Amino acid sequence: MNANILQGQAIQKEKQPLISILKILETRYSISFSFADETIKNKEAKLPEAELLLDAALELLRAETKLDFELLDNRFVVIKKRIKSETPEFLTQRLEEVIIHNYLTTGITKFNDGSITIKPESFGILPGLIEPDVLQTIQALPGVLSTDETVSNINVRGGTHDQNLLLWDGIKMYQSGHFFGLISAFNPYTTKRVNIYKNGTSAQYGDGISSVIDIQLPNDIDNEFKAGLGFNLINVDGFAKVPLSTKSELQISSRRSVTDLILTPTYDQYFKRIFQDSDLTNTNRNSISQNEQFYFYDINVKFLYDLTEKDRIRFHFLNVNNRLNYDEQSTINDRNEAFNSKLSQQNIATGITYTKDWNASLTTSSQIYVSNYDLDATNYDITNNLRLIQENEVYDGAAKIAINYAPNYQFKLNGGYQFTEVGISNLEDVNNPAFRSFIKEVIRSHAVYAESALLSNNAKTNLKIGARLNYFNKFDMLLAEPRLSFSQRFLNDFRIEILGEFKSQTTTQIIDLQNDFLGVEKRRWVLSNNRDIPVLKSKQASVGIHYNKNNLLISAETYIKKVKGITTRSQGFQNQFQFVNSIGSYEIKGIDFLLNKQFNSTVSAWVSYSYNTNNYTFDALNDGKPFPNNADIKHAVDFAGTFTHNNLKLALGLNWHSGKPTTLPEPNNTPSNNEIVYSNPNSSNLKDYLRADCSATYNFNVSETANATVGASIWNIFNKKNIINQYHSVNDNNEIVKIENQSLGITPNVSFRVNF
Repeated sequence: MNANILQGQAIQKEKQPLISILKILETRYSISFSFADETIKNKEAKLPEAELLLDAALELLRAETKLDFELLDNRFVVIKKRIKSETPEFLTQRLEEVIIHNYLTTGITKFNDGSITIKPESFGILPGLIEPDVLQTIQALPGVLSTDETVSNINVRGGTHDQNLLLWDGIKMYQSGHFFGLISAFNPYTTKRVNIYKNGTSAQYGDGISSVIDIQLPNDIDNEFKAGLGFNLINVDGFAKVPLSTKSELQISSRRSVTDLILTPTYDQYFKRIFQDSDLTNTNRNSISQNEQFYFYDINVKFLYDLTEKDRIRFHFLNVNNRLNYDEQSTINDRNEAFNSKLSQQNIATGITYTKDWNASLTTSSQIYVSNYDLDATNYDITNNLRLIQENEVYDGAAKIAINYAPNYQFKLNGGYQFTEVGISNLEDVNNPAFRSFIKEVIRSHAVYAESALLSNNAKTNLKIGARLNYFNKFDMLLAEPRLSFSQRFLNDFRIEILGEFKSQTTTQIIDLQNDFLGVEKRRWVLSNNRDIPVLKSKQASVGIHYNKNNLLISAETYIKKVKGITTRSQGFQNQFQFVNSIGSYEIKGIDFLLNKQFNSTVSAWVSYSYNTNNYTFDALNDGKPFPNNADIKHAVDFAGTFTHNNLKLALGLNWHSGKPTTLPEPNNTPSNNEIVYSNPNSSNLKDYLRADCSATYNFNVSETANATVGASIWNIFNKKNIINQYHSVNDNNEIVKIENQSLGITPNVSFRVNF
């Protein structure tokens, strides 16, 4: 979705030269237009009415002049000719009014349908980040955090990570991170925009009962060559956007870690963080792990071809890969034994999309894709002569058809049909004693949806209402999912927002044993079977009010979300419920508050606060009484500021949240049969979490056609030893031992890249 606003009314019915209107708008909004004389030559339009927001006024001019008006830093507007492939579908996407540009920082935009869009190309800077890591960036949004600092465990309003629908160019992805969660698996330099929905999701989206993260690559052929090369202390990357003809274009990028070639302080900290409490570091006292080798890479390719001015075809391909190998050596009966344990994680996705513009109002789009996720581990226990092979594989194939109808700029109607087949298999193979288990489940689903969007003439009222029907053959189950998004601007500077949705999903991640898959990526995907793993169902509603004037945004949103069908195995318990399989639910109530002030285009500062109560209910556990959710972070505060001057960008921030729940053993208790007697579940909390980060980037020209950016950052400036997880076990002396997992320590990083 483009960051845009739809048409408002014009005070004057008569058109006038565009140059005259631009001069009036420059004075009215304290902005400056930049354009080539040839671009606006002979262009005419109506003067937008004075009460319209800047975004709405620019949208009116876009519609009338067929030119692009791109707002930069709230002060400068660049006017360009619209590229040929910008189709009516692009214009129908202009039904959402921007509430605020530069939400937190440049490149982040909030819309009046509740969604937020991130544009990496124009992304500013955030504390601790020197590159626009998509999944790290969204954690700066109120109501979004990761209890263990990873991008593979993002909690949106109390949900688990598998409850986030992650799409790459419309294709569902089952792997989100490199370095087993510390780095986003998606190259930001080939990403056009990322749309995030926490509630009020469009009816076109199934799954994702907590959120939707929709990553989109550039989809238009602009006949411009772009390329870039860069490196940091973890990886090197390169990308190119190459016009092949006036009708075709190739986009390609690749990224690879340097961790198996050189050791850096950043790698050392990442290694300590992600491999702590895993089989790689928790080796038997009689054995030694050595020669560890870890690396990751990703490759994505997109081919664009315009068959005609109204027919377009797009090919998509992505390969995301992580690999770990290490040797385990031991001396048994005076003989040296050595075996190689390994872990690989890979998501390959490929698809084809065809779009046709039937006329100025009607567009259809169809897509076929296949997404394949594979997690493999081979683990040797030399002392016990044990070899364990584990595999988790997901096959996801889908066909989608969408129809978009927009007879004018105030009304939009869209609908479609989606067929999906998901197959998930799990393999376990043990040599001593010989045992092999292979389980595969398949679910085929059909979905139809319809949605309409209405925008008032003055762009003050926006209503989007829709519904989705999901049918699951295997269970003969039909689920109806209404969706609602409503916003109303009043007193010019205030806006009320009401969002609601019903959603469901059939895929989830579980943990059988904490040391599965070497204890590194211990979660495995499974499918609902409507018995011990139900179809997940959620209901959510929220009401928010926003004040936006003079670059000051004050926002408050309260919400309630109920999710049914979760299992204990999907929640990662490490207490008395670790080996229990029970079905339950959770309910979260909370409020997200944000204060964001921008001082011209130089300084942006914000503070956000989130409060919630998040409780489980399992009829078979805790006497059926509610108890705190594992992700029940009651209080969370982010405070940050950015400074931009010419080519220099600086950012400093502080993150604090209350400690996550934990379960302590009963005091003065001796384990019986290696079983610990615990107190009430999640009745205690870890110590509060506190982290300060900073970052800086500087941009400069290296030639007439190339520019470079150098950056530096420090994560956890004060090296705070935050405990992010705690559990207990029994040692050989029948004593209770407390195990604590620490957060990432002080972690520096530097980067350098050149763009052509």
